Amino acid sequence: MKKYAIISDIHGNRGALEAVLADIRTHAVRKIINLGDALYGPLDPAGTAERLMDLNIMSVWGNEDRIIYSAPANEPSPTLQYVRCRLNREQVEWLSRLPGTAIIDSVLFACHASPRSDTEYFFWHIHPEGPVLRDGREMEKMIEEVSSRVVLCGHDHVPRSLFLNDGILVVDPGSVGLQAFQDEAPYRHIMQNHSPHARYTILTEDKGTWHAEHQKVAYDWEAASVLAGENGRADWAFWLRTGKVKAD
Repeated sequence: MKKYAIISDIHGNRGALEAVLADIRTHAVRKIINLGDALYGPLDPAGTAERLMDLNIMSVWGNEDRIIYSAPANEPSPTLQYVRCRLNREQVEWLSRLPGTAIIDSVLFACHASPRSDTEYFFWHIHPEGPVLRDGREMEKMIEEVSSRVVLCGHDHVPRSLFLNDGILVVDPGSVGLQAFQDEAPYRHIMQNHSPHARYTILTEDKGTWHAEHQKVAYDWEAASVLAGENGRADWAFWLRTGKVKAD
């Protein structure tokens, strides 16, 4: 039996990461795999980087990891400047050396969003009316260049797993550190889990059969919310505290 812990989209939320790591230790996993967007956010990017580096967690980059080291120095985003000011050179260099995709133990294909792009949701197509689940045939086309039997993807922050018709298992572990957000591209849309719990997935292989078990972990999201607010992100403060973009 092989067992892996799949994490993604920590977004600098070290408190959530520590709670998830503690929970992972109860499962006797073989390896932890991080699918990116680890450091970007108004929380604790340096502390998060330190933990990932100290534990030598296998990681790929996410689109918001990439902008930390590749966006112009005068990029006006206050959150990006906050992150850059707190990371040291070693941490930025570690981030810049991460691969965009990886094959783990010859059987798992890891990417941040989809095999084609680090900004494309795998499970969701964004319409002007909002997110709509993709057709299975479209998802199969997205991974036609992938030979692995298990595909790991994140980016949308919503846990989901699905066996496609060709038998490939696609697993999205959700987000460790941010359970709701609003984005403007390609149209304004909302992704949310309706609870603030940290999310990750235990992936198990037993005699050739794969199984994904999605996990919810409590942590001090009130402290994370306060920190986001102190760092100028009232929107993140609400998202972190509630797991929703707007109040009901």
